[in-house]
Amino acid sequence: MNLRLDRLTTLYLAPAVRRLVAEDKRAIPILMYHGVGGREDCSGRHAYFHTTVSVETFATHMEYLYRDGHRIRTLGEAVALLRSDGSPVGKSVVITFDDGYRDFYRDAFPVLNKFGFTATVFLPTGYIAQNGTGFKGRKCMSWPEVRELQEYGISFGSHTVTHPQLRDLDRDAIERELVDSKKAIEDNTGRPADSFAYPYAFPQADSNFRKVLRDMLDSAGYRNGVCTMVGRATRSSDPFFLERIPVNDADDAAFFAAKLKGAYDWIGWSQSAVKKMRFIRDGTSASAQIGKKLHAAGRAEGSQ
Repeated sequence: MNLRLDRLTTLYLAPAVRRLVAEDKRAIPILMYHGVGGREDCSGRHAYFHTTVSVETFATHMEYLYRDGHRIRTLGEAVALLRSDGSPVGKSVVITFDDGYRDFYRDAFPVLNKFGFTATVFLPTGYIAQNGTGFKGRKCMSWPEVRELQEYGISFGSHTVTHPQLRDLDRDAIERELVDSKKAIEDNTGRPADSFAYPYAFPQADSNFRKVLRDMLDSAGYRNGVCTMVGRATRSSDPFFLERIPVNDADDAAFFAAKLKGAYDWIGWSQSAVKKMRFIRDGTSASAQIGKKLHAAGRAEGSQ
């Protein structure tokens, strides 16, 4: 039996606590996948940080969603449902993939297509080329493959151009990452790119940076987005920084089902509390200074 603490808490403690605490019933899990198949060097890393799922495990996840009556939504549909007053969300789920790896085209899409499911794939456009190029040791899709998948209902969003840590960049560089990646997708697919996925860990405690980035995404023409904050999306979620549920090869049927039902949301709550305490403690951290600098730059531009 797997004795991971996060697994035991999710399967046994979290459900009991959730029965005692009032929670928002209008919640939609947004699944976050990365690579499918292949090998991942996970030596010395907790299973939480694994980003690869085997084809067999992915197929098991999709079969569970199908047999349990889940309806796969686009990000736009999910946001609209959460914002509506009375429309039931039911067993709605959003499936997302980061990084635009070619194994999505080769291994994941055939499984999705078997069950009639769609997904949103976030592309680091600087690595998507006519013949496909490498990113983090894995081959990415080519634009012809992207266009082919689009014809089968797969959606594509931006994951920046070069996949940088955005909070380490100045305002102009961030704008280029947002605008140029969106334009590249639209130029190569002929369709709007409305969704954005934040690369790397999201600096959720830095309110200055979050506000500036949100304004920049809005100005660039994005309508929604996702990040690495853990949890299900709810009515109170920021539509530009929707929470997601990380999924990998360590998620067996019981663990996967528990995540869908909200038993894994405690991870997000605990992470948020820890990050806020660290941010308060390190109020002069680089992240805080960058956020304040960007915020000040934005105000200066507005006064000109």
